[in-house]
Amino acid sequence: MIERRTVFRAAMAAGSAGLLAACSGQTGGTAEVNQAHVPPKAQLTADPAVNTKDVSVVKPVTVTVKEGTLTEVKLTNADGAEVKGELNPEKTTWTSAEPLGYGKTYTYSAKAKGSDNKTAELTGSFATVTPAREVRATLNPVDHAEVGVAMPISVKFAEAVTDRAAAQRALTVETSTEVEGAWAWLSDRQVDWRPKEYWPANTQVNVSAKLYGVHYGNGAYGKADVTTTFTIGRNQVVKVHTPEHRMRVYRDGNEIANYPCSNGKDADPNLNTPNGTVIVMTREPTSIFDNERYGYTDLEKKWCCRISNHGEYIHENEENRANIGKANTSHGCINLLEADAKAYFDSALIGDPVEVTGSKANFPTTSDVMDWLLDWETWKSMSAL
Repeated sequence: MIERRTVFRAAMAAGSAGLLAACSGQTGGTAEVNQAHVPPKAQLTADPAVNTKDVSVVKPVTVTVKEGTLTEVKLTNADGAEVKGELNPEKTTWTSAEPLGYGKTYTYSAKAKGSDNKTAELTGSFATVTPAREVRATLNPVDHAEVGVAMPISVKFAEAVTDRAAAQRALTVETSTEVEGAWAWLSDRQVDWRPKEYWPANTQVNVSAKLYGVHYGNGAYGKADVTTTFTIGRNQVVKVHTPEHRMRVYRDGNEIANYPCSNGKDADPNLNTPNGTVIVMTREPTSIFDNERYGYTDLEKKWCCRISNHGEYIHENEENRANIGKANTSHGCINLLEADAKAYFDSALIGDPVEVTGSKANFPTTSDVMDWLLDWETWKSMSAL
């Protein structure tokens, strides 16, 4: 799309008195006619120009005058409603102050008084872009959430994003404490931001995704802006070294709990509790577990904290009491005694890190929550900018 800036000059029509004077042949009559036909000095320009198509809905519309001041500017939609706008202090530029609608026609009209005291006028219309598809995005954590120190910020799109750089440029993260972090695309529908190290405790975070009007490629555009404000809670980290059969909980680096546990079977890498840093994803007072391959369905367990989309949880398993603290016999979950599982459940926040070591297998990087399974250099390389 090529846009041209259009310049308008308003001509002053000659009155009948001026014409009579010109015909009389009296001195000064011709000068009056010439003066009447001199165009105003004020020059009005608009961006976008008259009849421009496919105009961005977020780029501000401007009306500018040279050699004069603006006296009136209106930008209206097809229903006649005016678009908000502001004049600069010199009254030489008017700028729209709100986004436009997709697939709409807008009309502007403006007047300016020039240094010669003559009035110049501008009128015209333009049309905004019509998306082939409007794509919705969601943002997590949600507003006012309190989360753990490993919680990533995640933007998910309803369909694949072709122009990832354009989408990423619309994303900003502001923190109350300086935090080094970066965006990384985990798929063509998801981009996450995580800090280089765990978040500082009690950090306030504001995220803005100004995605309305952003072209994702192939005619798809952002449907709406999304924002969130959340808080990082206390620093709590879970550490499990699977051969020890213990689950240790640390606050600010100090051990505050040490629970006996039974982890995934050591002999079978498919049943290990895998190595890696994951996060508490959900807190479920009860959960139903099914795995027909290993002979159980509709198995209900209490005080369950999901730690991956690979199937691992921290949960109560009184049926495995004989092995808790002694042997690794689960199918990948971290089994606790009921009282310990309840105590841990009550202490946990979504986004708390869980660090697992000592297993034969590593967590796969196929989950949509695998942010801490990647080293920092790899993470940064997954940015689109």
